[in-house]
Amino acid sequence: MFRLTGTRVTGLLTAAFLFAAPVLASAATWHIDSDHSSIGFKVRHLMVSNVKGVFGKVSGVVNIDDSDLSRSSVTATIDTTSIDTGVAKRDAHLKSQDFLDVAKYPTMTFVSTGVSRGSGGNFKVMGTLTLHGVTRPVVLDVEGLSPEIKDPMGTMRRGATASTSINRKDFGLTWNKMMEAGGVAVGDEVKINIEVEMTKAK
Repeated sequence: MFRLTGTRVTGLLTAAFLFAAPVLASAATWHIDSDHSSIGFKVRHLMVSNVKGVFGKVSGVVNIDDSDLSRSSVTATIDTTSIDTGVAKRDAHLKSQDFLDVAKYPTMTFVSTGVSRGSGGNFKVMGTLTLHGVTRPVVLDVEGLSPEIKDPMGTMRRGATASTSINRKDFGLTWNKMMEAGGVAVGDEVKINIEVEMTKAK
């Protein structure tokens, strides 16, 4: 009958830990740094130009497993009241019931449902976006992840850039005006660019 001595048990447990350590070390939790992150967007205006804006307040948690990105996840909340297009009158209209209705829907949320690797280090994050009380599937195209760096305060940081597009009417944002010469005042497609900087949870 094979018996394990205390020394042998200790050795086996040590070996198991050493083999498992790289796997454990590859997974980490990161918090979105709102001060250094933003959700940018642009939409056609009068069919002749693009109006650009940004949501300046975003928070959330990103779990990253570098050894297997498919096991990673993202949950983010965007403050709709932080919309800024550089024109106060336009921002007030976008916050009104004609568009975002921020009094009723002060936030929008993104929750990932899956991650798949693409080419050249890029990958896709599938998830659901809840905006204006409506939840729809959205796919983010992510341009890879930056390497980890340590800032002057000793905090580990990394970042990512992502993009997607949505049809605002899919989320009940239907306000518009027809132009005399044809066309509409506001386009339906909203192109979104995401810049995220994250700090590593200790």
